[in-house]
Amino acid sequence: VQLQASGGGLVQSGGSLRLSCAASGFALGYYAIAWFRQAPGKEREGVARISSSGDSTYYADSVKGRFTTSLDNGKNTVYLQMNSLKPEDTAVYYCARDRLTFRRVYGSSWSTPELYNYWGQGTLVTVSS
Repeated sequence: VQLQASGGGLVQSGGSLRLSCAASGFALGYYAIAWFRQAPGKEREGVARISSSGDSTYYADSVKGRFTTSLDNGKNTVYLQMNSLKPEDTAVYYCARDRLTFRRVYGSSWSTPELYNYWGQGTLVTVSS
């Protein structure tokens, strides 16, 4: 099982980036994928989650209305489209796979890192002011 995150880079405030998370060794149709980020000196925080079917998505309040996650089963890849980026979005972004198949989540429980057991290597997003 591997997750390969890519697409990070340097962008000006108000700009956009699209991150990709390419999965191998398993089929996305069975597992939810989440995006986390970690800024220097801060704890890892959940950014978004997409269900195995792609029908349900969840977002942190800080990114609602600006970020959108989606999946392409044909390419076994999950995306995180980030618009209206702010300097406070600067962080290393990770994608992670749920431990369980077809897990249902409630409230903000989806953002608990312990729910995920496979993590990508991270991609750095830097937003300049």
